[in-house]
Amino acid sequence: MSKIQMFEKPLGMRDSFPEVNEQKEYIRSTARDFIRNKGYDFIKTPSVEYFETIGRASAIDESSLFKLVDNQGEMLVLRPDMTTPIARIAAAKLLKEKNPLRLAYYANVFRAQQREGGRPAEFEQLGLELIGDFSAYGDSEIIHTAVELVKELGVESFRITIGHAGLLTAILRNNTQTDKQVDSLRQLLVEKNFVGFEQKLEELELQQIQKVNLTNLIEYTVESKALEEFRQFLTNDQQYLMDQVDQLRDLLELQLCDTSIASFDFTLASHMSYYTGMLFEIHAAGSGFPIGNGGRYDALFNLFNEKVGATGFGIRVDRLLEVLPRNELKEKHTLILFQEGLYRKASELAEERRKKAERVTLQYMASVNDIDAYKKTFDDVITVSEGGSLRE
Repeated sequence: MSKIQMFEKPLGMRDSFPEVNEQKEYIRSTARDFIRNKGYDFIKTPSVEYFETIGRASAIDESSLFKLVDNQGEMLVLRPDMTTPIARIAAAKLLKEKNPLRLAYYANVFRAQQREGGRPAEFEQLGLELIGDFSAYGDSEIIHTAVELVKELGVESFRITIGHAGLLTAILRNNTQTDKQVDSLRQLLVEKNFVGFEQKLEELELQQIQKVNLTNLIEYTVESKALEEFRQFLTNDQQYLMDQVDQLRDLLELQLCDTSIASFDFTLASHMSYYTGMLFEIHAAGSGFPIGNGGRYDALFNLFNEKVGATGFGIRVDRLLEVLPRNELKEKHTLILFQEGLYRKASELAEERRKKAERVTLQYMASVNDIDAYKKTFDDVITVSEGGSLRE
């Protein structure tokens, strides 16, 4: 094996160095306390799942799945998201014991990259799932909890954008001829490529009124027109969608004290195809990508032979780290160096300090190659010698 191969990592994989890992532990512990106080229980799922269940049910494109074969010849996948495995567990067991369910997770997920481009193939997600509640109250709880959690974690400047997958799908279907046209237009909205969207409208063989409607959809969103404007894009039997949106808006206004951080954008689309109702993204100053997203995904449970409401959200921990302010409170770290024959004395001194909640490293002096460079990595240095303990 060459030296280059020895030190390279698989495409998209990352190392977490000590400082970053400590930040992740802060996020995990802070989020756990906050989320449990909200009545959610943490859950853990296997890293490896069956392709026929989780792989096919997941909204992640098959080309992004890490596939494996076990010794029985079964096709497996590394979990590409957490929502689908949790839906599996809920349908198989937990909903029979409690309904609605409030579940939470902090876990690694895996998505293969064709080219790196700074995109990780393994990353940590933190999230919540509210399963068994069809109401807009459930949606409002999820959005409100996401906002509070982001604040609790220390994000200072962020906005939440709210859309509705069902409303967008209805508008696209009412103004196109085929599912293929719907999919191509939706993908451009996922990419937020509004110029490409308008160019695509010119390429498609649509009626003039359909082109006008879809062009207006973009303009109304950009200009933040009243929600009532969107009723014109729906048929009579689809008005319930706007009623859902109105109900959600009313609940948000009741719960979100600072409504200036929230806005509606009905061109909002997600690459996660299982969203059927409300969906949202959280954008924070310092990151070019959403740090979190979520929505209602009732239809996912149809794949597990259950008919229940479900809504939730996930936060990308790697993107969260980009926007969190640096914690300037540095923990004091003391080094105790000892010479031959003085281990017991140095160990007793170290334990005395550790009992006072000090962070102490105990090190045999002769094992250090560059003693001066090593000392510089600590805040305080104590040398234990025959003459006693000397602080440097």
